[in-house]
Amino acid sequence: MKVSIDKVLGTFLSILMAVMTLIVLWGVLTRYAFSNQASWTGELARFLLIWIGLLGAAYASGQRKHLAIDLLSDKLNDNNRIMQFRLIAFLVILFAICILITGGVRLLYITLILEQSSPALNIPMSFVYSVLPLSGLLIVYYQIEKLSNTRA
Repeated sequence: MKVSIDKVLGTFLSILMAVMTLIVLWGVLTRYAFSNQASWTGELARFLLIWIGLLGAAYASGQRKHLAIDLLSDKLNDNNRIMQFRLIAFLVILFAICILITGGVRLLYITLILEQSSPALNIPMSFVYSVLPLSGLLIVYYQIEKLSNTRA
């Protein structure tokens, strides 16, 4: 199942990057060629960057390509290295649950209650913020998957 989630997420991120690139190019073209930038381009590019950043962090976590400082782990024996790996995975899961999932759901609830929408695109801000719990769930999934593949 991990392979299919990786493939879907990687493809989705690639599509978002391509769309964001086209939108930024359109904004630049309208600004310089027509002397009047399309008002929605900056807002949509900003929202896509939020989605790419958060989903990209989850994807990098699943691929084990995230930033890591391994000065300590090189000096540990195998048992302590496994314990360190588990502790770090537990802390990442704790962060994802407390901050991304819980905080993201609270933010979604507030924006739904207040019926906030974006100024230029007039889309619900809850849609934009829905990436927070989604990326948190993906990070938790990837960390649990890594823990289940770790030998004791």
